[in-house]
Amino acid sequence: MSLMDVFNIASSGMSAQTVRLNTTSSNIANAESVSSNMDETYRARQPVFATQLQNELQQDPFAFNGGLGAGAGVKVAGIVESDAPYQLRYEPHHPMSNEEGYVAYPNVNVVEEMTNMISASRSFQTNADMMKSAKDMMQRALQLGQ
Repeated sequence: MSLMDVFNIASSGMSAQTVRLNTTSSNIANAESVSSNMDETYRARQPVFATQLQNELQQDPFAFNGGLGAGAGVKVAGIVESDAPYQLRYEPHHPMSNEEGYVAYPNVNVVEEMTNMISASRSFQTNADMMKSAKDMMQRALQLGQ
């Protein structure tokens, strides 16, 4: 693994954490959106990450090394909606209440989303620090030749 690979791995991590931050902020923004129809109520979304293997980048079938290919970063495999139940609140005077007087709120846990946001921002910062360290090492290696 070269130092240039470190930049690719860190940048893929930063991109993945950006997607995570965007979905988390979308969840928080829609946490109090309501609907009288359960099908129209917002569902919390979460990104799914997968390891990006070195052989996928090189497109070399012989580089897989018996199933133990080298990691080359992370990719977003998709974004899934949560299966958690909606929050039904009894508010009979709310304009969006159903026939029984319940209003369907999204299945967004704001505390959990804030935890995700803190974790994603710290992971992003860790990847940025890793890129800075690799840059510093490259600069020091260039200074050795002087």
